[in-house]
Amino acid sequence: MAGIFEVFIDGESFFRFRLKSPDGVVIAVSTPFEDKPAVVAGIAAARECAGMGLVTDLCPAATVRPSADPHSAGPQICHEPRKAVDAFRTRAKELRRASSAPRWTGAA
Repeated sequence: MAGIFEVFIDGESFFRFRLKSPDGVVIAVSTPFEDKPAVVAGIAAARECAGMGLVTDLCPAATVRPSADPHSAGPQICHEPRKAVDAFRTRAKELRRASSAPRWTGAA
């Protein structure tokens, strides 16, 4: 399911948009825009960039990750191998193909 873009006016009377996940969690909030056509262009740019955006991992190889267990002795070192970028690109191609397929609304 796709996210939801909401356009709103902030406390300083600028237009902004926020991206919400399907369960309603705010994922991102935009910079301020002067008018509605500018915020619509910002949403179009976010849609274009987000679908094709590359992921750059700036974390060191052995990243310290806090433990999910509050009773553990301390932080755990993450030794999970990094996935190749090609796996990401392959998944992105699959998602693009699925998103371009016809969508049925149930209307006859």
